Amino acid sequence: MSVRSMTGYAAVRRNVDGADLAVSVKALNHRGLDVHFHLPPELERFEPEMRSFVRRHVLRGHLQIHVRYTSFRRGAPVILNIALLDAYLTAFRRAAAVHGLHGDPDLNAALRLPGMFEIAEQDPGPDMQACLLEALQEALAALNEQREREGREIALELRARTAAVREHSLRMEELRERAAPALQARLRQRLDELLGGAPVDPQRLAQEVAFLVDRSDISEELSRLKMHAAQLQELLERGGEIGKKLDFLLQEMHRETNTILSKTSGLGEAGLAITASALAAKTEIEKIREQALNLE
Repeated sequence: MSVRSMTGYAAVRRNVDGADLAVSVKALNHRGLDVHFHLPPELERFEPEMRSFVRRHVLRGHLQIHVRYTSFRRGAPVILNIALLDAYLTAFRRAAAVHGLHGDPDLNAALRLPGMFEIAEQDPGPDMQACLLEALQEALAALNEQREREGREIALELRARTAAVREHSLRMEELRERAAPALQARLRQRLDELLGGAPVDPQRLAQEVAFLVDRSDISEELSRLKMHAAQLQELLERGGEIGKKLDFLLQEMHRETNTILSKTSGLGEAGLAITASALAAKTEIEKIREQALNLE
């Protein structure tokens, strides 16, 4: 399955036994699958089947599904809204009495009021469920096609940013090799300043350097960061419902870069270069995370 975005819109319209059936689906981001139906009263009994049908085609997202059903069949009974007409006539006479006006209400004007006429609900027929599900399937197929197209564009950007994170990781590995000599030189300089030129025990100096190098070692963090980047690329290639998995993976990558940044202070020029690469990697991870929130 391809990578899908969670946003999209699709609409289908068809004629069913002289009636106009329109189905539209609007999808937005959501942590799970949240489906809302807006159906005319005569079609509400089909909602359970439609809901089950949606679950087989969409995995995540907030879906608004609107169905409009208008019958144009001859002989469809038209109902006059007597209550509305009575309310109109009463209001007309009351206003005339209050303001001292004379005249009769215009029936033609009254009958043009919105809601004055209604078409009686009719049984949509035994084939309506099949027609409705067929229209819904067509709308969902168009929606998923649009979401897959947008998902491919997002995945292309995420692959490029993930490759950039890996490049920054390799750069930090190269810089890490220079850190030990820089630490040793910096420590010797500090000791010379403190001891006023007195001789320094080389073994003790080596021990102190080893201690500082161990505290500043970022090899494990870099190894995990590269591993997570490889997993991210694999998820993008595999496709399907990967949004939640990406979110967890990106949290781990964010944690590794923060640890690297906390360990590289005080390493001189090499440390500054590692910090710059770590910040650049962190920026890429944040941008990946922003886009990943749009994926199913």
